[in-house]
Amino acid sequence: MKNSAYQNPLTGRYASKEMSFNWSPQKKHATWRRLWLALAQSEKELGLNISDKQIEQMAAHLDDIDFDAVAVKEKELRHDVMSHIHVFGTQCPAAMGIIHLGATSCFVTDNTELIQLRDGMKIISAKLLHLIKIMSEFVDEYKDMPVLGFTHYQPAQLTTLGKRFTLYIQDLLFDFEHLQIEIEKLPFRSVKGTTGTQASFMSLFNNDSEKVKALEKAVAEKMGFDNIIAVSGQTYTRKIDFNIMSVLSSIAQSAYKMTNDIRLLANLREIEEPFGKSQIGSSAMAYKRNPMRSERVCSLARYVMSLPANAANTHATQWFERTLDDSANRRIVLPEAFLGADVILSLLININTGLQVWPNVIARRVAAELPFMATENIMMAAVKAGGDRQELHEAIREHSMDAARKIKEEGGDNDLLERLKGDKHFANIADQIDGLVNPVEFVGRAPEQVTDFLENQIKPLLKKYASELNLEAEEINV
Repeated sequence: MKNSAYQNPLTGRYASKEMSFNWSPQKKHATWRRLWLALAQSEKELGLNISDKQIEQMAAHLDDIDFDAVAVKEKELRHDVMSHIHVFGTQCPAAMGIIHLGATSCFVTDNTELIQLRDGMKIISAKLLHLIKIMSEFVDEYKDMPVLGFTHYQPAQLTTLGKRFTLYIQDLLFDFEHLQIEIEKLPFRSVKGTTGTQASFMSLFNNDSEKVKALEKAVAEKMGFDNIIAVSGQTYTRKIDFNIMSVLSSIAQSAYKMTNDIRLLANLREIEEPFGKSQIGSSAMAYKRNPMRSERVCSLARYVMSLPANAANTHATQWFERTLDDSANRRIVLPEAFLGADVILSLLININTGLQVWPNVIARRVAAELPFMATENIMMAAVKAGGDRQELHEAIREHSMDAARKIKEEGGDNDLLERLKGDKHFANIADQIDGLVNPVEFVGRAPEQVTDFLENQIKPLLKKYASELNLEAEEINV
């Protein structure tokens, strides 16, 4: 029956084709075959009796995998790697006897996962960079627009819209830098043997350590790695998984922070995420304009943020050179962490490309709160004009309390400035009061901070990775 089986929503509904393919059976098992080819080629180069014909047959069948035949074989053998070896061997019969020569299953499984981790991080890196670029354009455009700041979600001193969004970019910048470190230092397992001692390869090469080391290096280079893990058991240390999960969790944290704020601002009607002309916000309340993309980011981010604890437990509970209780777990956790992060970044790109800013709503909220914040400036001007500081302070206190009471009890506008203009204590500066309440004068260095941040942090980054930004971002239905 069509659609009768469970489908993972990350691949079926949300994730990009690029990331979905990275964790697909095709990518996984075609990489196994490439590893077997790299191993055979390198063993031949170092003097083992492997023929050109065997290499040519293997190279001719890297991608045409008969998954049905593998499934039949696995029912018989109850071993996924051996099943693939047998099916690969039937396609290149001359090479059947030398496929997987000297290797253990983790030669293909662990090395493939390291390749998928590397390629997955590169996909995340490109999207993260693209997101930072889009957001930097936004903060530059709005670096001078005063907005009401919030501490404890209570009105606070003014900032600017651009400055607020630099806080989000800075978090993402830290994530990007952390991600580059993980990409650059990621090691390859290469050829380590059943318990990490390389004993089988020592046997193949008559105890010639130099040839075994050369084999290890040659296989790694063929698969695109310069760095090889120094020591391993049967598997590479699962600490690597935890470190990478931590970076993805960090990206999810940054995403949650930003989109949670956007959800709050949407309630205030200051900023809203893109909303399609025919989009439905609620099945019952037709007027609603829900921040569904931001909510989806938060929903997925909570899941990705939870995964490092799983990876930590997997690493901590590995016995000696290996146990297999990591396998089923990691088949789920590794792909879903990357798929989740991929969807989150696609959504953030979409949201930040079409953010809607409502300047009049922002200005009205600033105007409603700024009179209270401006009272010190008004008092100082009145003192300079000959007023008594203590009397002025008491007058401002009384008028502030009355204005606040009117707002709360009657739902009226903030009339503090009008009250002060009509008070005899402020008669000498009554015509100056409006000028003392210019929002631009209350944002401090916020615009300059944005400019400095873009010049010193973002522009050098975008220049360094300019070649990656030439790639067109994939269009994703979000």
